[in-house]
Amino acid sequence: MCCKTNRRFLLLYASQKGQAKAIAEEIYHQAKDSGLEADLHCISESDKYNLNSEKDPVVIVTSTTGTGEPPDTAVKFVKEINDKSLPSDHFSHLRYGLLGLGDSEYTFFCNGGKIIDKRFQELGAQRFYEVGLADDAVGLELVVDPWIAGLWPALHQEFASRKKERNYTEQPPSLCADAVCNSCINSRVERLKLEVSGVNNDLLAKAVTKSELPLQGSQPSLFHSVPPLSQLALNVPALPPEYLEVHFQESSEQDPSLCCVSESSVFQVPVIKAVQLTRDDAIKRTLLLELDISKTTFSYQPGDAFNVICPNYTSEVEELLHILGLSEKKDYFVCLKVKAGTKKRGAAVPLYIPEKSTVKFILTWCLEIRAVLKKAFLRSLVEYTTDAGEKRRLQELCSKQGSSDYNAFIRDVGVCLLDLLHAFPACKPPLSLLLEHLPKLQARPYSAASSSLFQSGKMSFIFNVLEFPTHLGELRRGVCTGWLLQLVSPILQSSTKAEELLIPKISISSRPANIFHLPEDPSIPFIMVGPGTGIAPFIGFLQHR
Repeated sequence: MCCKTNRRFLLLYASQKGQAKAIAEEIYHQAKDSGLEADLHCISESDKYNLNSEKDPVVIVTSTTGTGEPPDTAVKFVKEINDKSLPSDHFSHLRYGLLGLGDSEYTFFCNGGKIIDKRFQELGAQRFYEVGLADDAVGLELVVDPWIAGLWPALHQEFASRKKERNYTEQPPSLCADAVCNSCINSRVERLKLEVSGVNNDLLAKAVTKSELPLQGSQPSLFHSVPPLSQLALNVPALPPEYLEVHFQESSEQDPSLCCVSESSVFQVPVIKAVQLTRDDAIKRTLLLELDISKTTFSYQPGDAFNVICPNYTSEVEELLHILGLSEKKDYFVCLKVKAGTKKRGAAVPLYIPEKSTVKFILTWCLEIRAVLKKAFLRSLVEYTTDAGEKRRLQELCSKQGSSDYNAFIRDVGVCLLDLLHAFPACKPPLSLLLEHLPKLQARPYSAASSSLFQSGKMSFIFNVLEFPTHLGELRRGVCTGWLLQLVSPILQSSTKAEELLIPKISISSRPANIFHLPEDPSIPFIMVGPGTGIAPFIGFLQHR
């Protein structure tokens, strides 16, 4: 009884591609199992919370984007807290915990989270729980999972401390009551250590019998497990609530414009030049493409980056349609609405799925079908798998006990949905599940490698054609760089002048303004250092000068 008091905490997320949001939603669902109430909001929804008057603990999950900037959803928030007029005790009433997401392959690792944490400290806020910094280069879950597990005892201890403070002000402390409260907290902490948050007893997967066990000398793989994992009872995550309802509608109308899948103005521009800069025997294949932007309002400066809006591979989309049994409906319109009575908080139809989109358009232009599968998606796929052995293996891969197998056979080798459906032929998910779990197909950023002063009405960019092995060792090309290579191959392979060929076009859009520009005064000297990060923007700098 002593622990039953206000157990609300404010949970904020700042997400660029949905990763931080997904983790925050996981915390939200696990909070209920820990007897807590999470008040969940995107950090940009400043009308729904107020840190200036917040009395409860605050938990923040934030990613990092670009070259170390906070995600777009946190730009306004960071600008507000960086106001130099704020006093040093502005947030002295706040107690917070922060989980930052980043990639150590980039220079400013987890800088989005570090910026917020540093400023909170400067404004007098105090941590009730240590900062977690998760690294996507080695696997976010290596930090995220234990950080979330430790969050619950930390929050319970924080609430217990607040209760003690209230008791001291209201009445002298009772040794008996204090001991009971400590006993209650300690008991709760021990129970949390033994549980996997968010797991119900009815989701505890049973271990297979000895007759079903694989041979002792066999090796594990994506679709095959060996002892001891194959013999264990599993702690499987809670089943994510489904929230989208899909209806198909026949139509002969055209798909929507690509402007609908971009947050900024889209310009379709011709590729007027394509040159391979490397020799055929080079380790990497590097191309230079030149775009004609003279008939658009698109403008840039040397140092700017821009987005290329690219599709998924046609062959992969067709294969996915075939496996999912949607080939005959590929040209049908998809009508989406939120399921009545869904338990998903804040459920909404994804904004990046335009109205009157066909099945094929969605799989081609809207969803990142190459995305590495998350454990929550695997957990949902279990429900659409009819074979008992395949179902068990999917449970293993998303379980706490199967974390090392998940890392080895899915995360580290970049297994995507198509890879998994080949390995698990009895798995037949509906389109709604893909829409719920696959992230938005992101436009790919590239640096301008030219100057409009030097080449009026033109813009060049340079890229390496990304090639990497699949989990089966087959060679796979990057979504955008492979598509661009296919697009300009006639220009590269032909001796005919480009203007006599069918000129390919690509769709581009501008990116938010950056500060990576030359000084306005051309008399100021500058030194350019590109330690392995590419020299494309420096070509534009040199042309500009």
